[in-house]
Amino acid sequence: MGHNGVVTPLTSLRLRLNAALMLRVAGPDPVGIQRRIHATPGPRWFAPDSPIGIVHGDASMYVGGIRALLLQSLHPLAMAAIAQHSRYREDVWGRLARTATYIATTTYATIEDAEQAIAVVHAVHTRIHGTAPDGRPYRADDPQLLTWVHLAEIDSFLTAHQVLGRRPLSPTDADTYVDQTASVARRLGAADVPTTATGLRAALDRYQPELSGSPEAREVAEFLVHHPPVPPLATPGYALLARAAVASLPARARTMLGLPAQVTARPALLAGRVGTELIRWISTPPPLAPHDGGPSVDGGPNHHEPLTADSALDPQEQR
Repeated sequence: MGHNGVVTPLTSLRLRLNAALMLRVAGPDPVGIQRRIHATPGPRWFAPDSPIGIVHGDASMYVGGIRALLLQSLHPLAMAAIAQHSRYREDVWGRLARTATYIATTTYATIEDAEQAIAVVHAVHTRIHGTAPDGRPYRADDPQLLTWVHLAEIDSFLTAHQVLGRRPLSPTDADTYVDQTASVARRLGAADVPTTATGLRAALDRYQPELSGSPEAREVAEFLVHHPPVPPLATPGYALLARAAVASLPARARTMLGLPAQVTARPALLAGRVGTELIRWISTPPPLAPHDGGPSVDGGPNHHEPLTADSALDPQEQR
């Protein structure tokens, strides 16, 4: 904003981009969601400046979210549930908004609202069941399946944050983050959930024999990486985020998804940094007049404040 409160063309562009972004990640009423989550009085599970609040409020969540979807698709039963019971191609933004709101609610909202959000998701899960293409039955409320989805999410969010986050976590805080997210996962029905970063990696390794690059999983990868449902103006920015997400996957996961097994780490890291800084710029409110107030934000998809480690990308270090 320029002198005397005049909105400059650059600020106007930023506000328009911010409104478009919030519409997609928070739904049609981002202001209402922000107020309900952050302004409703009452006790909360986590402090905003705790590790879970830091990670889930950072712009690196956009990279982590893409990575999580790619990684989750490698479990045939999880992929079957997605393919048979969701309209992820037609309703990708609605699904993103619901997921982002759930994560924001269980991270920042009152305990009452967080418990209600978990109950709603649990009720939906009890109705989702079927048979995978390989003939195996599945249920969305299966504790082992819920655990896989949780592991893929938290590993992805933490991996992206440690490389691209504004405030990377110390080893102790990384353990706290895994422990905090585990408490939410257990309430949803996940079993044997790890509570440390080392335990997280070990738990992921135990799932390796169950993973495969099914045709459905490869379709998801093709859709997310090469044909994303984003407006033309947003395509270059999304490509930066997707490139970093793909590069941060284990090489074996990329191979199963039909993505390049070998990546050049530094260009991918640079792409991710440019993409997340762009998100932060879009999400930062314009300068306020001296009598106004308001917190700053880091631009994460779950941080609805006023509207608004190179080794993780090194193929030699990937499991």
